Amino acid sequence: MSKLIIKNLHAEVDGKEILKGIDLVINEGETVAVLGPNGHGKSTLLNVIMGHPKYKVTEGTILFDDEDLLKMTTDERAKKGLFLGMQNPSEIPGVINSDFLRAAVNARSETPVSTYKFYKQLNNATAELKMPFDLATRSLNEGFSGGEKKRNEILQLLLLNPKIAMLDEIDSGLDVDAIQVVADSINKLKAKGMGFMVISHYARLFDLIQPTRAVVVVNGKVVIDGDPKYIKRIDQTGYEFIKTELGIEIQKDEPDMNTVSIGSCAVKEAIK
Repeated sequence: MSKLIIKNLHAEVDGKEILKGIDLVINEGETVAVLGPNGHGKSTLLNVIMGHPKYKVTEGTILFDDEDLLKMTTDERAKKGLFLGMQNPSEIPGVINSDFLRAAVNARSETPVSTYKFYKQLNNATAELKMPFDLATRSLNEGFSGGEKKRNEILQLLLLNPKIAMLDEIDSGLDVDAIQVVADSINKLKAKGMGFMVISHYARLFDLIQPTRAVVVVNGKVVIDGDPKYIKRIDQTGYEFIKTELGIEIQKDEPDMNTVSIGSCAVKEAIK
């Protein structure tokens, strides 16, 4: 069983330290909800694990199956079995979606996948996600709605079949029906043993996929790693208990944390 081990991870962007000593272990087969106020390091953590060049690791280690991820390029990390579903997928004019997907699948295969087999897989995956198949013939994410971009990220996930998938607000931009479709796909992959790290500001997705653990990131550190019941507590009462019960001051200018639910964090981000 694959295992991702993060120890004392520090990382910065543009000279500003965001991660300040993350310690975390993720096992294949687990579904971990990653929570925390905006700007405290959740998305940074996923990007650092995947090897985004914008982020500089200044201290600590990341091991995946006992191999040093920090010595690997992003594509090498993907080939090892990691996947990142991005919060804001890029539009890439001129690159046909199906060509991109096939190249990604072949990059993880010992031998190239035949055209027939690939398009059969693609057809099955688009049908599962209730996506129009013609999206596969268009330029990658160009002109896609927000919801179509997010479904396209899950389409990649279905085709690549990684060991551990990291999903950064994969539900934002989706309506209620689309969230159910995405959750159904995640649950099918969970049943096959895939591991997940999921960031969301909406309790609905977590209700549908039932995480096995909740991890709360505050001030660039993991301050809670435990019972998924924390998801409901945070959604109902916000993050004030981090201060009152754990004695941790929440940095940055935040509103009264008693009024901040998972959903209101997202509203605040949208207003920005």
